[in-house]
Amino acid sequence: MAGQDDVVGTLISTRGRALTGYAYLLCGNVEDAEDLVQDALVKTFARRRAGLRIESAEGYVRRAILTLYLDGWRRRGRWAGRRHLVVEPPSAAGPEDRTAAHVDVVAALRRLPPQQRACVVLRFYEDLTVAEIAEQLGVSDGSVKRYLSMGVHRMQALLGPVANADADLEIVQEA
Repeated sequence: MAGQDDVVGTLISTRGRALTGYAYLLCGNVEDAEDLVQDALVKTFARRRAGLRIESAEGYVRRAILTLYLDGWRRRGRWAGRRHLVVEPPSAAGPEDRTAAHVDVVAALRRLPPQQRACVVLRFYEDLTVAEIAEQLGVSDGSVKRYLSMGVHRMQALLGPVANADADLEIVQEA
Protein backbone atom coordinates (compact mmCIF):
# COMPACT_ATOMS: atom_id res chain seq x y z
CA MET A 1 0.00 0.00 0.00
CA ALA A 2 2.77 2.45 0.86
CA GLY A 3 4.48 1.56 -2.42
CA GLN A 4 1.53 2.74 -4.48
CA ASP A 5 1.22 5.90 -2.41
CA ASP A 6 4.89 6.61 -3.11
CA VAL A 7 4.31 6.13 -6.85
CA VAL A 8 1.33 8.51 -6.80
CA GLY A 9 3.24 11.14 -4.82
CA THR A 10 6.29 10.91 -7.07
CA LEU A 11 4.18 11.01 -10.21
CA ILE A 12 2.30 14.11 -9.07
CA SER A 13 5.42 15.94 -7.91
CA THR A 14 7.59 15.14 -10.92
CA ARG A 15 5.12 14.83 -13.82
CA GLY A 16 2.00 16.63 -12.57
CA ARG A 17 2.65 19.76 -14.60
CA ALA A 18 3.28 17.76 -17.79
CA LEU A 19 0.10 15.73 -17.25
CA THR A 20 -1.90 18.92 -16.72
CA GLY A 21 -0.37 20.44 -19.88
CA TYR A 22 -1.37 17.34 -21.85
CA ALA A 23 -4.91 17.50 -20.50
CA TYR A 24 -5.05 21.24 -21.21
CA LEU A 25 -4.25 20.69 -24.87
CA LEU A 26 -7.13 18.25 -25.08
CA CYS A 27 -9.79 20.24 -23.22
CA GLY A 28 -8.54 23.84 -23.66
CA ASN A 29 -9.27 25.00 -20.11
CA VAL A 30 -6.93 24.97 -17.09
CA GLU A 31 -9.63 24.13 -14.55
CA ASP A 32 -11.02 21.32 -16.71
CA ALA A 33 -7.48 20.03 -17.33
CA GLU A 34 -6.76 19.90 -13.60
CA ASP A 35 -10.06 18.07 -13.04
CA LEU A 36 -9.24 15.68 -15.87
CA VAL A 37 -5.84 14.85 -14.34
CA GLN A 38 -7.36 14.35 -10.91
CA ASP A 39 -10.09 12.08 -12.30
CA ALA A 40 -7.48 10.12 -14.25
CA LEU A 41 -5.36 9.66 -11.12
CA VAL A 42 -8.38 8.41 -9.20
CA LYS A 43 -9.36 6.08 -12.03
CA THR A 44 -5.82 4.75 -12.34
CA PHE A 45 -5.05 4.28 -8.66
CA ALA A 46 -8.50 3.44 -7.24
CA ARG A 47 -7.66 -0.23 -7.63
CA ARG A 48 -4.50 -1.46 -6.02
CA ARG A 49 -1.94 -2.36 -8.65
CA ALA A 50 0.85 -4.56 -7.41
CA GLY A 51 4.33 -3.63 -8.57
CA LEU A 52 3.31 -0.46 -10.44
CA ARG A 53 6.39 1.66 -11.17
CA ILE A 54 6.57 5.37 -11.90
CA GLU A 55 7.63 4.72 -15.50
CA SER A 56 4.49 2.76 -16.32
CA ALA A 57 2.17 4.76 -14.04
CA GLU A 58 2.44 7.86 -16.21
CA GLY A 59 1.35 5.87 -19.25
CA TYR A 60 -1.70 4.57 -17.39
CA VAL A 61 -2.63 8.10 -16.29
CA ARG A 62 -2.17 9.58 -19.79
CA ARG A 63 -4.37 6.83 -21.24
CA ALA A 64 -7.01 7.56 -18.58
CA ILE A 65 -6.85 11.30 -19.40
CA LEU A 66 -7.46 10.58 -23.08
CA THR A 67 -10.31 8.15 -22.36
CA LEU A 68 -11.99 10.51 -19.90
CA TYR A 69 -11.68 13.41 -22.36
CA LEU A 70 -13.26 11.46 -25.22
CA ASP A 71 -16.02 10.06 -23.00
CA GLY A 72 -16.73 13.54 -21.61
CA TRP A 73 -16.90 14.97 -25.13
CA ARG A 74 -19.64 12.51 -26.03
CA ARG A 75 -21.60 13.30 -22.85
CA ARG A 76 -21.28 17.06 -23.39
CA GLY A 77 -22.51 16.62 -26.96
CA ARG A 78 -25.70 14.99 -25.74
CA TRP A 79 -26.16 17.62 -23.03
CA ALA A 80 -25.48 20.55 -25.40
CA GLY A 81 -28.74 19.90 -27.23
CA ARG A 82 -30.71 20.18 -23.98
CA ARG A 83 -28.66 22.64 -21.93
CA HIS A 84 -30.45 25.72 -23.25
CA LEU A 85 -33.65 24.44 -21.68
CA VAL A 86 -32.14 24.54 -18.19
CA VAL A 87 -29.42 27.20 -17.92
CA GLU A 88 -28.19 30.31 -19.64
CA PRO A 89 -25.02 29.93 -21.72
CA PRO A 90 -21.90 30.85 -19.75
CA SER A 91 -20.05 33.98 -20.75
CA ALA A 92 -16.53 33.48 -22.06
CA ALA A 93 -13.74 34.82 -19.87
CA GLY A 94 -11.15 36.97 -21.63
CA PRO A 95 -7.67 35.49 -22.14
CA GLU A 96 -5.84 38.71 -21.28
CA ASP A 97 -2.84 36.99 -19.72
CA ARG A 98 -2.09 34.64 -22.63
CA THR A 99 -0.11 35.37 -25.73
CA ALA A 100 -2.00 35.80 -28.99
CA ALA A 101 -0.39 32.77 -30.61
CA HIS A 102 -1.22 30.52 -27.68
CA VAL A 103 -4.82 31.66 -27.65
CA ASP A 104 -5.12 31.14 -31.41
CA VAL A 105 -3.78 27.59 -31.25
CA VAL A 106 -6.07 26.64 -28.37
CA ALA A 107 -9.06 28.16 -30.17
CA ALA A 108 -8.20 26.27 -33.34
CA LEU A 109 -7.83 23.01 -31.38
CA ARG A 110 -11.28 23.59 -29.88
CA ARG A 111 -12.78 23.75 -33.35
CA LEU A 112 -11.51 20.29 -34.27
CA PRO A 113 -13.71 17.25 -33.74
CA PRO A 114 -12.52 15.14 -30.78
CA GLN A 115 -10.80 12.37 -32.79
CA GLN A 116 -8.89 14.89 -34.94
CA ARG A 117 -7.98 16.92 -31.88
CA ALA A 118 -6.74 13.87 -30.00
CA CYS A 119 -4.62 12.79 -33.00
CA VAL A 120 -3.12 16.27 -33.46
CA VAL A 121 -2.28 16.56 -29.74
CA LEU A 122 -0.81 13.06 -29.57
CA ARG A 123 1.26 13.63 -32.73
CA PHE A 124 2.55 17.15 -32.17
CA TYR A 125 2.55 17.46 -28.36
CA GLU A 126 3.27 13.88 -27.31
CA ASP A 127 5.39 13.22 -30.45
CA LEU A 128 3.85 9.78 -30.95
CA THR A 129 4.03 7.87 -34.22
CA VAL A 130 0.96 6.97 -36.25
CA ALA A 131 1.11 3.40 -34.96
CA GLU A 132 1.36 4.57 -31.33
CA ILE A 133 -1.58 6.94 -31.80
CA ALA A 134 -3.63 4.17 -33.40
CA GLU A 135 -2.89 1.93 -30.44
CA GLN A 136 -3.78 4.68 -27.94
CA LEU A 137 -7.11 5.43 -29.64
CA GLY A 138 -7.94 1.88 -30.65
CA VAL A 139 -8.33 2.72 -34.35
CA SER A 140 -6.47 1.75 -37.52
CA ASP A 141 -3.34 3.48 -38.80
CA GLY A 142 -5.33 4.68 -41.81
CA SER A 143 -7.89 6.36 -39.56
CA VAL A 144 -5.14 8.14 -37.65
CA LYS A 145 -3.60 9.35 -40.91
CA ARG A 146 -6.97 10.63 -42.08
CA TYR A 147 -7.68 12.37 -38.75
CA LEU A 148 -4.20 13.93 -38.74
CA SER A 149 -4.47 15.12 -42.31
CA MET A 150 -7.90 16.64 -41.80
CA GLY A 151 -6.90 18.12 -38.42
CA VAL A 152 -3.69 19.74 -39.70
CA HIS A 153 -5.43 21.12 -42.79
CA ARG A 154 -8.19 22.54 -40.60
CA MET A 155 -5.61 24.07 -38.24
CA GLN A 156 -3.79 25.61 -41.22
CA ALA A 157 -7.07 27.02 -42.53
CA LEU A 158 -7.68 28.63 -39.15
CA LEU A 159 -4.12 29.70 -38.31
CA GLY A 160 -2.31 29.95 -41.62
CA PRO A 161 0.63 27.81 -42.71
CA VAL A 162 2.24 25.90 -39.86
CA ALA A 163 6.03 25.42 -39.97
CA ASN A 164 7.06 21.83 -40.73
CA ALA A 165 3.43 20.67 -40.95
CA ASP A 166 3.81 19.63 -44.59
CA ALA A 167 6.91 17.59 -43.76
CA ASP A 168 5.10 15.97 -40.84
CA LEU A 169 2.12 15.16 -43.04
CA GLU A 170 4.41 13.58 -45.64
CA ILE A 171 5.92 11.40 -42.93
CA VAL A 172 2.42 10.51 -41.67
CA GLN A 173 1.18 9.63 -45.14
CA GLU A 174 4.24 7.48 -45.85
CA ALA A 175 4.00 5.58 -42.54
